[in-house]
Amino acid sequence: MVLGILGGGQLGRMLALAAHPLGVRCRFLDPAPDACAASVGEHLVAPFDDEGALARLAAGAAAVTWEFENVPVAALHRLGGRVPVLPGATSLAVSQDRFEEKQAFERAGFAVAPYHIASSLGELRGAVERVGTPGILKTRTGGYDGRGQARVDGAGDAERAWQALGGVPAIYERRIAFRRELALLGTRAGDGAIAFYAPVETVHREGILHTARAPAPDIDRATLLRAERHAAALLETLGHVGTFAIELFDDGETLLASEMAARVHNSGHWTIEGAETSQFENHVRAVLGLPLGDTATRGHAVTVNLVGAAPASEDVLAIPGAHLHLYGKQPRPRRKLGHVTLRVDAEDELDDRMARVLRLLRQ
Repeated sequence: MVLGILGGGQLGRMLALAAHPLGVRCRFLDPAPDACAASVGEHLVAPFDDEGALARLAAGAAAVTWEFENVPVAALHRLGGRVPVLPGATSLAVSQDRFEEKQAFERAGFAVAPYHIASSLGELRGAVERVGTPGILKTRTGGYDGRGQARVDGAGDAERAWQALGGVPAIYERRIAFRRELALLGTRAGDGAIAFYAPVETVHREGILHTARAPAPDIDRATLLRAERHAAALLETLGHVGTFAIELFDDGETLLASEMAARVHNSGHWTIEGAETSQFENHVRAVLGLPLGDTATRGHAVTVNLVGAAPASEDVLAIPGAHLHLYGKQPRPRRKLGHVTLRVDAEDELDDRMARVLRLLRQ
């Protein structure tokens, strides 16, 4: 069985590694000749809108999926007549546009930070006056890992922020004084059944995920169930099939939805060792119509991203419970080169071992 994947980055690589034991081979379409997923599957080197390449991607495939949001929606439409494409174009389109995403969150019942569309400098100035400061200006499309964002600390910062983002359509939102960031992950099957993973506490540095800890401590059960109900409503509206992640702000009173990844996500890498079935395997199962696997947590886990540089493998692997994942990428600033997941049975062991990993990153 063949699964086609639009994109050949590390998420595609981990999808292929999860698919292989299921007897599923992966075929990637990615314009980058050095796409890191090429070492674990067939790699078609061509633009995402190349008709011939799309036909080759679909040929003999049971389904096609995608591993990041910058795939053109038109490519999914072109593939749709040839092969099932999951998640569908609606999930991709909404996750690409921050304004559409905010509206979808609200329709599903999520609370969100106050926001307003900003399609011109004049509109931005009005949005700053209406929403207040401090705030953040975000491009409607194309932003990830902290890119496409500019801080607005006061009304006088509006023009600087607008110019910094190149004067493109954006949204302006109020900065929330949150207590912590969380992520809600799960996988939705074609019949609408959803398998949620344990909630994750995340820490970002310069807009890039630094650590992800599961299960997140001190989660109120009623609050979590409410967030899961809102997520289910959102996914039902989108007709989403596959893994997803919803990033949340915890302000001490409620959970506010921030962003959605309609795909496998960095905050779920811990599931490879820390859950009965990883987010990657469950995504493969969902898009191929196979039964979802158990998402129960195995002990406690934390993932540490390796950004820009990676420590010596022998130093990482000397830490009990450490699992090293290197993506085969050449180092450069702000580039995710791999991650380390620590899995332990007793939560009180986690902080000390995480500190050992962090010390290696500072060497």
